[in-house]
Parts: sequence; C-alpha cells; structure tokens
Amino acid sequence: MADSTGSHLQRQTVFKKDKKWVYRIPSLFYERESETLLAFAEQRKSYKDASSKHLVMSRGRMKEENNSIEWSAPTQVKKAHLYGHRPMNPCPLYEKTSKTLFLFFICVKGTCSEQDQILNNKNKARLCYIKSNNGGQSWSRVTDLTKKLHEIRTWATFAVGPGHGIQTEGGRLIVPMYRYVWKSKQEQHPNALYLFSDDQGVNWHLSSIIEKESLECEMAEVSDDTGLKVIYCNARSRKSYRVEALDGAGFTILEQDETLVEEGCQGSVVSFPAQSEVSIDNDQSQNLNKWLLFSHPSDKSKRIDLGVYLNETPLKSKTWSKPWIMNSGPSGYSDLAYIGEGRFVCLFECGESDEIEQIASVVFSYSDVKRGIEVDDQE
Repeated sequence: MADSTGSHLQRQTVFKKDKKWVYRIPSLFYERESETLLAFAEQRKSYKDASSKHLVMSRGRMKEENNSIEWSAPTQVKKAHLYGHRPMNPCPLYEKTSKTLFLFFICVKGTCSEQDQILNNKNKARLCYIKSNNGGQSWSRVTDLTKKLHEIRTWATFAVGPGHGIQTEGGRLIVPMYRYVWKSKQEQHPNALYLFSDDQGVNWHLSSIIEKESLECEMAEVSDDTGLKVIYCNARSRKSYRVEALDGAGFTILEQDETLVEEGCQGSVVSFPAQSEVSIDNDQSQNLNKWLLFSHPSDKSKRIDLGVYLNETPLKSKTWSKPWIMNSGPSGYSDLAYIGEGRFVCLFECGESDEIEQIASVVFSYSDVKRGIEVDDQE
C-alpha cells in the first residue's frame, strides 16, 4: 500500500539547536536563474521571542541525482541589525528586473515583548530591510522605513510575514504584514495587510487591511483559466480556523473553510502553475491557471503533523483538500517555495520531543501531494 505520509522523503537539517543557540522562524527563497535556495531564520538564546539575537542564512544547491539539497553552514546576516534592537521575522522577496533580493524584517527595541507593546499601546518595532544584488553574498546597509509610513504611528505593534514575500507578474512587490490597533486594555485588534511597491522597491505603501481579525500571513498571486489575477492571503487567527481573503479593490473575506484548522501557528502558502494529470512532473509554467499549496500543523490543538493542503480552485471558497501529512510528530512554523517542474521545497520547524529542535528541509513533488491525499481518502 502507498504511504500517505511523508516518511519516504529525505529530511535534511538546515539549522539545529545546540547548547548556545535555538533557531526559529524559517523563511525560504528560491532564485531560478542560479537554482539557489536561501534559508533564513532567527538565531535565539532560548525559545523565547525576546531572546532573538541575529538573523542567519544558509545557501542550498539542488542535487538532482537524489532529489536532495546541499546546504552550507549557517552564517549570521550581520547587516540585518539596528543598534539596541533585536532582528526578527525574516521575509525575503526578489525584484526580477533589477535582480535585487530584499530581506525584510522587524527590529524590536531591547527585550520588549509583543504582548507588552500591545497591552501598553507602545510600539517598539521598526520596519527594516537590507538588499543584495549578488544572491546574498553581500548586503546593503539597513533601510528603516518606519518614519516614512505614517500609519505605523497609530499601531500598538506590527510585524512582517514571517515567511516570504512575492512579486506579481505585473511587477508589484508584496511584503505580507499584520498590525495591532489598541482600543483598550481589554481590546486590541490584529489585522493582516501588506506592504507594496510598484517601482522596483524605491517607494513603499501600505494596502487596505483584512477587516476580520487576522495575524501572521503569507500571500500568493492566483489566476483562473481566463487569466484573471488576484492576490490571495492566508492568515493565522485567534479562532479555530484560518482566515482567507482575496484582494481585488480591497480585501474580500472568503467563507470559512473548516479543513484549515488553527491551533495557533504560522503557515505558508505558494502558488504554482496548474499541473496536467497526464504529465504532472513536467514544467507547466505557461499555464494561465495557478493553484495553491498550503503548509501548517494539521492538529486542532497541538503543533504536530505538518500538513500540506492542495487547492485547485483558489478563487472559490471551501475548496481545500484534506492534508497530506508531510512530517509526522512535532512541527511548527514553515515556508514553501516552488522550484519548477512540479516540485517544491518546504523549510520547517520540527523535532522528536518538540518543534524547536531544528529547522529542516524536504523536497517533494505535486505527485507526492496528490498520491498522499488520494491514499488518505481511500483509507
């Protein structure tokens, strides 16, 4: 009988907990021309958010002979830093025309926690990025956008991603975000939105918000057979299920899909060309129709059993498949990348006893997902 889990996949460690450091918050970028993967994470003194010290990076090369990745040793991204602040939430995106890699992140003053900022309505976060024109071999100085975006002054706090940003086919750069607005000590409202640029990253603006309560998010550009293109957002919630929305002229919230359970964790979403059932392992990059994959722990109450969900009609509500369990056991934050020819890479938190023991990668295909879902349906 075929295996409905991802136990046959090769799991490779990218960042591993040791006596000095804990690694959390994975973020992944794939550069198609050089066929290079860049993995980012927070390097922390402990599991606590306030203990973050550096952003780190590892460079990966695909090894076609065994469908694995050759990862370099982690290095600190030293330019991702503001004095007196800790860097958090790496979020890379790529501008194709200028071939510029942006690494967005937030810098939070001292050890002030997100909860303290929210409860006291005192924002200690800065919106920052560095950029590279040589694939992350070297980086620019930090650009701090905080003062240029006046809306931030009204927020209790905010963050980008975490995960990856995107560039649409029309050229717009999109950085997923969420922010908290303080109403009272008893009431604070989180909402997802995005930062965008239409001039290759020279000027940046904020989108409208998702009116429904929503937190950490990722976005993807989806389209149907007619070529209609829409931005799709999948966001964390404080409720039992994920929040989904489509952005046309402002966000429209999709009907709640109870397949996408929420126990309180970040998730990742990526779009990819619709795959032909006749030849699902060949590149279908010219297809107008774009589908979605989503990764997230599949349990209703614990961070366990990382599931990969498929959506072949993302412009409609309640069209997600059941999860294919890609990683059984403790599983946390994740980030997906589509690398072409029906193949994907997932970078995710996992371990034997808890999900913060390591950040690992897995290469898998659309075929793996499809088979896993079908086997699960048969059982």
